[in-house]
Amino acid sequence: MDLPRIFTIRESNHRIHNPLTPDKYAVLGRALHLAPGTRVLDLASGSGEMLCTWARDLGFTGTGVDISTVFTERARARAVELGVADRVEFVHADASGHVADEPVDVAACIGATWIGNGVAGTAELLSRSLRPGGLMLIGEPYWRRTPPDQETAQACHAGHPSDFLPLPDLIERFGDLGYDVVEMVLADQDSWDRYSAAQWLTMRRWLDRNPDDELAPQVRAELATEPARHARYTREYLGWGVFALMKH
Repeated sequence: MDLPRIFTIRESNHRIHNPLTPDKYAVLGRALHLAPGTRVLDLASGSGEMLCTWARDLGFTGTGVDISTVFTERARARAVELGVADRVEFVHADASGHVADEPVDVAACIGATWIGNGVAGTAELLSRSLRPGGLMLIGEPYWRRTPPDQETAQACHAGHPSDFLPLPDLIERFGDLGYDVVEMVLADQDSWDRYSAAQWLTMRRWLDRNPDDELAPQVRAELATEPARHARYTREYLGWGVFALMKH
């Protein structure tokens, strides 16, 4: 049970595995207006940056669950580095089936709604761990511009234009599921660049160190195509945000 190596190669130098910046995560944490001691469950927690910095800066506690052994170990090391290992823990497990032992104040899935087969299923999964009146956080892509064709959608890592919604429609979708949208923090083109472009330097340096690795041809092919694909498609068509939800 782990992520394919290609993911950890691309993002081995990332602390955040989505297009939010550290500043935007700080804004999100403060915007929730929650007291020290707030308990957070973060499903698909990656390298743990959200939980660790919120524990340091806001006094939150919590648990992160991620399928990647590499990212889980990095999250544990980050907790030690920031002096919050007594407040947060990170579990290597399949987040798609994880429910907290006790209800939490905040249940989050930031950019990995595939663990619930989409937004609706992820909201249902998170609700199993959330105390009454608690906050749910879901990170999800949306269309800044509607793709004109299937090719454009696929270049944005969607199978079809219908896989994502325009921002107003996504917000209404949360309402249809029974939730009020009470906050949101959105990525912008610059934060998309920070997420995507940082992968290119990481891949190039990995190639220089590992020219004979079995994945070297795949990494080389991605490095040859990803900068132009990102500039032409992702940063133009695809938005991304974290949405804070409360049950009606």
